[in-house]
Amino acid sequence: MNDRYDALYSAFRWQVPARFNLGWDCCGQWAKDRNRFALYWEDESGLEERYSFWDLQQRANRLSNALAALGVRRGDRVAIVLPQRPETAVAYIAAFQMGAVALPLSHLFGPEALECRLADSEACVAIVEPATLPNLWAVRDRLPALRHVIGVAGARETGVHAWEDLLGRASSRHECVDTAAEEAALIIYTSGTTGPPKGALKAHRVMVGNVPGFVHSHDFYPQPGDMFWSPADWAWTGGLMDALLPAWHFGTPILGYRGRFDAERAYALMEKYGVRNTFLFPTALKMMMKAVPEPRKHYDLNLRTIMSAGESVGVTVIEWAREQLGVTINEMFGQTEINYVVGNCQAAWPVKPGSIGRPYPGHRVAVIDERGNEMPRGELGEIAVHRECQGAPDPVFFLEYWRNPKATQDKFIGDWGCTGDQGRMDEDGYLWYQGRTDDVIKSAGYRIGPAEIESCLVKHPAVMNAAVIGKPDAERGSIIKAYIVLQPGAQASAALEDEIRAHVRGRLAPYEYPKEIEFLNELPMTTTGKVQRKLLRQREEARMQSAAAGPERRA
Repeated sequence: MNDRYDALYSAFRWQVPARFNLGWDCCGQWAKDRNRFALYWEDESGLEERYSFWDLQQRANRLSNALAALGVRRGDRVAIVLPQRPETAVAYIAAFQMGAVALPLSHLFGPEALECRLADSEACVAIVEPATLPNLWAVRDRLPALRHVIGVAGARETGVHAWEDLLGRASSRHECVDTAAEEAALIIYTSGTTGPPKGALKAHRVMVGNVPGFVHSHDFYPQPGDMFWSPADWAWTGGLMDALLPAWHFGTPILGYRGRFDAERAYALMEKYGVRNTFLFPTALKMMMKAVPEPRKHYDLNLRTIMSAGESVGVTVIEWAREQLGVTINEMFGQTEINYVVGNCQAAWPVKPGSIGRPYPGHRVAVIDERGNEMPRGELGEIAVHRECQGAPDPVFFLEYWRNPKATQDKFIGDWGCTGDQGRMDEDGYLWYQGRTDDVIKSAGYRIGPAEIESCLVKHPAVMNAAVIGKPDAERGSIIKAYIVLQPGAQASAALEDEIRAHVRGRLAPYEYPKEIEFLNELPMTTTGKVQRKLLRQREEARMQSAAAGPERRA
């Protein structure tokens, strides 16, 4: 194919307005057309709802006025503890357009996780549903800054404001505040995979920084008829900044679904709503590949683009998607603090299966050493993003970690924003992800990333999912240990372990096959779909310490 990457990258220039508001950008400007469609929504029970941008804007106006009546002021934090549902989207628009700071919190968080983030942010309002209210209520008395709780869909306790009553009393007229592009819009807490969660404070202009990656990862989105869906939680960067808000930035519709992810339900939703564009985590893609290996024989799909991120997709899944879905997955790389900076665009440059792609236009990305020097091509180092690209500040950068200047300082080496992820850049400028810095395995002089081994393991017909870590070893430094979740019907056995080892040994380097294998019912995952290898390493270390203590001390 014609490789257009160099031309696209060199021609790009940032155009960041001085005044910019996320609420206006993602809803207000489109609500002028009362017929412009915005949202399909359904839940596990089969309840369905539909909204135009005008519908959503009217509700957002009422909520902004209601929040103001409760004493919410510009810069105050408004916690949104909701799954994918219409009220979630309305709450974001309402907070943005009144100059408040939206605080997305996962509906899966337990009491301690909620308390940690609500206390740190000093949120003054929390919006909950029946499933999330009990966990909040368990710590409500320990949150003095939390003045009001609003319950949607019948979430009730003494002192909880009913969403319907608040909006019913409020005016549907509201003037969007005039915010600077640099003004704070939201705080998204990191998932805590590398330490305590930190609140990444993001400005309104972060949407401008997100757009080039979104457009290219979906092969020049939007195209006529494009329709978006992702199961990614709207409380996380993946669901909010990679799906909901960028789709609405372009005034295009999106599907929301409240319910647990299920592979066959995912296919059914995409068929029912004519989904053309989707963001699916690698874990979700693996589940779909294993559950329905030949989906087009069973579902009438209309997919145009698939973006994936969060973990390495792997060659196995990419090849399956090409053959069985007719779509080349555009893998993407980013993180909460510096999102959507690297990826693919199969419509403009060749996709190398296994690579996370090239720096998207507008972002200067390199592999650096611990002093901030760029590494030679092909050598392993930390993936980093520069504050500037082609002489202009990169608007995708977060402002700071909320009330944590030390962590903010530690995020940078000079002007390089450090991702904590290891990778290599090849001669063509493609990046090859090798895992978190802590995930890299050092064994017998080799530095080994887990991603390639995990991709190879999943290719085995008995393997549903896999995670690889380095287990401490006196002779080699570390040995490779694989944790494997088997396909339904597959039985763990010594013979299967030998078969899996031979499977990897025959496809990868001799030093990359797992010396040890352990079968699990499920892998530890974050709520964003990332494997928590850190927990697997801690589990292994605890076992080794227990074994070293001897039976008397363990007793």
